Amino acid sequence: MSLRSRLTLLYSSLVMGILLIFGAAVYLLVSVVLVNNIDDQLENTVYEIVSVTKVNPIEGNSAEIRFPSLEITSNMYVQIWWRDGRLMTASPSLLEFTDPIDPENLGISQPVYHETRFKGVHLRVLNVPIIIDGHPMGTLQAATSLEVVDTAREVLLYILVIAMIIASLLATFGSWLAVGRALAPLDSITETAEQINRADDLAQRIPYNGPKGDEIGSLIEAFNQTLERLETLFTSQQRFLADVSHELRTPLTVIKGNVDLMRRMKSLDEESLTSIDQEAGRLTRLVGGLLLLAQAESGSVSLNMATVELDTLLLEVFQEMNVLAGEKVDLQLTEIDQIQVNGDRDRLKQVLLNLVGNAIQYTPQDGDVFLSLGKVGEQARLIIRDTGPGIPAADLPHIFDRFYRAEKSRTRGKTTGFGLGLSIAHWIVEKHGGRIEVDSKEGQGTTFCIWLPLHNG
Repeated sequence: MSLRSRLTLLYSSLVMGILLIFGAAVYLLVSVVLVNNIDDQLENTVYEIVSVTKVNPIEGNSAEIRFPSLEITSNMYVQIWWRDGRLMTASPSLLEFTDPIDPENLGISQPVYHETRFKGVHLRVLNVPIIIDGHPMGTLQAATSLEVVDTAREVLLYILVIAMIIASLLATFGSWLAVGRALAPLDSITETAEQINRADDLAQRIPYNGPKGDEIGSLIEAFNQTLERLETLFTSQQRFLADVSHELRTPLTVIKGNVDLMRRMKSLDEESLTSIDQEAGRLTRLVGGLLLLAQAESGSVSLNMATVELDTLLLEVFQEMNVLAGEKVDLQLTEIDQIQVNGDRDRLKQVLLNLVGNAIQYTPQDGDVFLSLGKVGEQARLIIRDTGPGIPAADLPHIFDRFYRAEKSRTRGKTTGFGLGLSIAHWIVEKHGGRIEVDSKEGQGTTFCIWLPLHNG
């Protein structure tokens, strides 16, 4: 059974249940009102009879009772029975009958209402004991027909049943239309999902013209956000595979070419071996970087957190990178402060080596690279600034993406990386609770700024 059918059945059942309860309440209320009206008539009749009944005392302890004429109303039946079972008097319509109207209640001591059938007629009977001088002498039975009440009940029941059937049909039809209209966007979701499966087109989105705050709107918005994220991930995966294929092709081509050359020469060539060694090293770094990022995404990379003297670490990096800078670039340490942070020393050194190495690599001959370390509030600030060609504004939002290189400003050479270093550096800094910022202008150089929380020890 479809969701639309289930919801329609649910709504219709609720409406029918409510109508059933309402109908039963109306039926009972009308019945009670009609019966109470009959009881009032019976009480008035009994009161009139008792009020005109005369009791004449005679010698001894007996008395003579004179009942009035019982020709009261045409729809009222009255019998007066003596205690010994003798019928004293009866209304004219009952003179031919010698049976009591309500034989079950002839010996009562309190007034009793009772419904019974007498000669096939449904009657409402009021039984009232006749008491003289504290002694029960007999029973007065006043009755009236309930045919009008029964007819009214039947007509009311018929009307209620017909009304419930019509209302249930209308509720079912209305629910079917309303539920169908409410669930119509789900058909769009299904159709869009099927189109995506058939065409692998994650760029499609589900249109929705209804209120965004309702459940369907929230569902469609969440589904569209999921599609957007899937599209981003799928595009990133495609680009990732293309970039990996491209990066692997070059070193493998170089290695194969050198091997073929030595095979034709039938001798080992030192230059070819050196080239093979360099390309093998590049492949090793590429695989290592990819493995680290894959482990980082899966959460399997653990950081050895401890107190790190950031000034000592920066001096160590400064000394090591001075060798790389050589005579090409003037590496300067402009400011340094004693700062401790909580982090993984090896990973933080990896970040510094990558950023300083990039600055040296992309800074032209006789350029400058400046390093500084200071405190700003409750954070440590590391700055690496170079006087290189800078990074175009269009490339800045993507420099932390995998395999991304601003080719316009940084030409590729043998020592050029794979575009993984900044992605790794960004991940490491974030895992330390910090952030990494970049500011660059073409022709004026690039500045990387690393913010890390101070150690609270």
